[in-house]
Amino acid sequence: DGAMSAPAVEKGRLARSKAGRDKGRLCVVVQVVDEDFVLTCDGRLRTFDRPKKKRKKHLQPLPALLGDVAEGRRLENHQLRQWICEEEEKLVQV
Repeated sequence: DGAMSAPAVEKGRLARSKAGRDKGRLCVVVQVVDEDFVLTCDGRLRTFDRPKKKRKKHLQPLPALLGDVAEGRRLENHQLRQWICEEEEKLVQV
């Protein structure tokens, strides 16, 4: 990796799915399972109680990081949806 490496796929990271039924959708990494897998939520289909297991290589990490989740705090699903929505709007504006 050069200096311009992509953000890490880590807890609290906003990511866009590159594969699977949810391709193109934004989600938040809520837990890193191992080197290959993470658990993601979007507050809609994938709630905090039912996160989706995804391969890291199927996710495109984005610059945004949700601090509460990164620090291990649990959010309500509507808060998660709202944050993803706001971040998505920022991405569209650029």
